[in-house]
Amino acid sequence: MRHIAIIGSGPAGYYTAEACQKSFGDEVRIDIIDRLPVPFGLIRTGVAPDHQSIKGVSRRYEATALTDNVRFAGNVTLGKDASIEELLGLYDAVVLATGAPNDRPLDLPGADLPGVTGSAAFVGWYNGHPDHAALAPALNGGAVVIGNGNVALDVARVLAKTESEFAGSDIVNHALDALRGATVPSITILGRRGPHQIAMTPKELGELGELERAVPVVDYADLPPVEDDAALDPGQRKSVTHLRNFAAHSADKPIRIIFDFFAMPVAIEGDGKVERVIVERTALDADGSARGTGETYAIPAGLVVSCIGYRTPPIPGIPYDDRAGRFANDEGRVMPGLYAVGWARRGPTGTIGTNRPDGFAIAEKIAADIGEGAGKQGRAGLDSLLQSRGVDLVTFRDWQKIDTAEIAAARAGAPREKFTSVEAMLGAR
Repeated sequence: MRHIAIIGSGPAGYYTAEACQKSFGDEVRIDIIDRLPVPFGLIRTGVAPDHQSIKGVSRRYEATALTDNVRFAGNVTLGKDASIEELLGLYDAVVLATGAPNDRPLDLPGADLPGVTGSAAFVGWYNGHPDHAALAPALNGGAVVIGNGNVALDVARVLAKTESEFAGSDIVNHALDALRGATVPSITILGRRGPHQIAMTPKELGELGELERAVPVVDYADLPPVEDDAALDPGQRKSVTHLRNFAAHSADKPIRIIFDFFAMPVAIEGDGKVERVIVERTALDADGSARGTGETYAIPAGLVVSCIGYRTPPIPGIPYDDRAGRFANDEGRVMPGLYAVGWARRGPTGTIGTNRPDGFAIAEKIAADIGEGAGKQGRAGLDSLLQSRGVDLVTFRDWQKIDTAEIAAARAGAPREKFTSVEAMLGAR
């Protein structure tokens, strides 16, 4: 019998479990360990609440979770309740599927002012993550969103939507209440490069053009000649076409979502809180990199959300690539018996679906490395260890009770109302 522990219950974790099942059949036992009492990671707390169709992939993970040889072990904190060394002694393979939940630091003067937050915290706030539920962002005055990817679009869209536009979403009540009373007349999306360098996908960009009270604004002067679009890949070309349409069609709506290209934040200023962002105009060099031109200007703002990328938190004693913000690994192998998958392996790139082939590739390496298994204790050893430390382990059956309670607590038209504290989750079992 082979025993495998997977740390993290998001897409990378469940796809890896599915792949190991297909590789080993009944001759494997898999424990999916998570710090929270609830599974699905990024699907639950990272995907925007108004993108419910994307969250539907969790049904696939549920099918894996309910099989006899896979167990969800929630409410177990790595390092406090069980160390990597202990897990390596209990399991033939340990897979780090911890994702990249930490914001990449915003290295600017004033980045520590109240009113500046990273996207992981802001997204976690409106998605009800226990670590970020108490954020209380400043929602009176202009907002500046730093970054040119889909997360920046999610943040801008959530700030701009009316209450009725959140119908059918699972945005948590505390965020909906705060947004209902918000007065954010302008949302500026800063990108240090131009329209041809954005990492925004067509669907997410198109949604901005359909908002009830907000209008996307693009300056014609920032757009390259239209014939230059031919060199782009089809998806990128569609995205830039949306930007061209935004430039061509303005509307009189109370909220403006301003795309400020060739704009690099250089400082955040204010007296005890954010009041303005100092921005330097940029130009592109021949290699596509941005350089400052020396021309600066100020954007008034009460809220700054940094959407510049994520990092995997390091674990003491585990090789780590600080520059890339992920575990150091050789195609998924970290050290004997220890593997990394998903964002923990490759950094925060790719879509949810990218994690499926990644999980199957890691399963192949595990199969080549561990053979028939080494007669380790696996699940029984973990249970004994956790019991000795008084850990209140949460199973997938327990999660189903939490799930039922969240669905029952939903406001009219919403799929659920998430519990936003670990204590409330544990109390709902």
